[in-house]
Amino acid sequence: MEGVSGSGSFPRALNAPSGATALIDDALLETAIVISRRSPRGRVILPLHETHEDPLQRMLNALQPGSYVQPHRHARPPRAETIMLLRGSIGHILFNDVGAIEQYSVVSCASGNIGIDTRPEVFHTFFALEEDTVVFEVKAGPYDEKSAKDFAPWAPVEGTTGAAQYLRRLEEIVRA
Repeated sequence: MEGVSGSGSFPRALNAPSGATALIDDALLETAIVISRRSPRGRVILPLHETHEDPLQRMLNALQPGSYVQPHRHARPPRAETIMLLRGSIGHILFNDVGAIEQYSVVSCASGNIGIDTRPEVFHTFFALEEDTVVFEVKAGPYDEKSAKDFAPWAPVEGTTGAAQYLRRLEEIVRA
């Protein structure tokens, strides 16, 4: 799988491991973590599926604190998303259609919450609460960049000045 262009020439996604199986081990996690530390976005996807056309999209998402995932939903077509924690901890927030927070949680081994399954068409976001956080994500494919996510119109766009301030506010809510 080709890397997806990101900030400048920095990839948003790495190449999928080759071969009939991909062992999800410390070395694979470290590969993603090292790149996420260098990423201007503070995160990187390491896909486990071979192509965007695969009917089941499986990936590691390595995140650093301060990486902003704009609230979004998977609505076209409706798709659920499951996130399982492998390392670190995340804050996860669900919103209603106008941006009010409906639910939030900390996902960490210490909390006993180790994953989140988000139903289709629900606005949500998640963010790293610890350095070198890694989650395993699963959602239906195929992946089409133009329709994979509906970004929340009430949330700041990634990379804008308001995004960092908005993320800090969300982190405060989850940590309270």
